Amino acid sequence: MTGMDRSDPGPRVAAHQREGRGVTRVGYPIGVRRARVVRREAVTPRMLRLTLAGDELADFVTHAADDHVKIVFPLPDGTRNDPVPDDHDELDWPRPHTPTRKYTVRRYDAGARELDLDFVVHEGGLAAEWAAAVEVGVATGEEAVVAGPPGAKAFAHTYGHYVLAVDVTALPAVARWLDELGAWASTGVTAQVLVDHDHADETSYPLAVRPGVDVRWLSRTGGSRLAEETAALPLPDDPREVFVFAAGEAGDIKPLRRWAAEKGYDALVTGYWKRGVAGHEE
Repeated sequence: MTGMDRSDPGPRVAAHQREGRGVTRVGYPIGVRRARVVRREAVTPRMLRLTLAGDELADFVTHAADDHVKIVFPLPDGTRNDPVPDDHDELDWPRPHTPTRKYTVRRYDAGARELDLDFVVHEGGLAAEWAAAVEVGVATGEEAVVAGPPGAKAFAHTYGHYVLAVDVTALPAVARWLDELGAWASTGVTAQVLVDHDHADETSYPLAVRPGVDVRWLSRTGGSRLAEETAALPLPDDPREVFVFAAGEAGDIKPLRRWAAEKGYDALVTGYWKRGVAGHEE
């Protein structure tokens, strides 16, 4: 999103959600903020939620359910080489590049100056191991460096039916979308949510219950069936009434990009991670 207009993004995102179609990219002024890790909660046995808080979050910008930040970690020798804002509301990343991992904004509370991020627990993950071990506390919690969000891939609220095909890494985005749905779903919008998971206890992730929204959990044992099950859904005859959001493992959701295009559905299909690739970017 380099070279974009990053001024006053909130009204532009809201206007697209209210009146637009498809997906629009809206740049945010990209900041680097330091915030203390004040709480840790086990959302499921395999998902940790960290709450970050601090005065530098006062001007944090997020307006869409898919918004993400990067947690910036020290270099292997323990020193830091954090990005710095430039004159264009973007970031300069000094070399050597510091390790980062990308996470969806689950919740931002401007009044409390708090930010919630959810971490899938797995062995060998830089961010997952940090989230499990980081010192937590209002006064004693470790400081985290947060870069972004860089902007929104905002999809409109003008469709009659939504398909959200995801794996557990995209549950924070789905949960945030369902939270927001309560404010604009009075027109009878419906949705089908399909979630790939590897462990039965992942299905305990809390999602708001909304009228007209059906949630199905799909075991990935033996391989993902997400694309197959999504393509088999009974959907409205008019493709202009359908929007598809697909996010998760890049290979598992790749067929959904072609399927949506062939069906004429507006869609946002984004690979959050890729098997065997650390720090995957799309």
